[in-house]
Amino acid sequence: MSSFMYGRLRILIVEDEGYTRRVIRGLLRQSGVREIAEAEDGGKGFLELLQFRPHLVFCDIHMEPVDGLEFVRIVRAAESKVIAETRIIFLTADAQRDTVMSAKELNIDGYLVKPVSLNRLQAKLHETILLNPELH
Repeated sequence: MSSFMYGRLRILIVEDEGYTRRVIRGLLRQSGVREIAEAEDGGKGFLELLQFRPHLVFCDIHMEPVDGLEFVRIVRAAESKVIAETRIIFLTADAQRDTVMSAKELNIDGYLVKPVSLNRLQAKLHETILLNPELH
């Protein structure tokens, strides 16, 4: 997948730790992504999603006051089909089986465990883009 293709993407990062947001933003920029928005919890993330309309969201799970699981529930329950079907990839340090299963039940589009490398991030981006024909 070329950086040209990545350059067409709008990506939202929902993550409570500023350092981690900067790292993810840096990896996305290295991949050629130019339009990146950020939010520090799921509540702010949903408001940003409504305004920014990202193609993809990278979301942490453990945040307050609105965590990543609740963020996904809110997105999936949206009246707008476009909003409800937003592609969301959890990017979290939590690899516990119960958490992964909860994510799967919410129709999450991917699950990456921190720390994430550039190659793993690009592979997940590529996989998600291939499943999204309107981005080709």
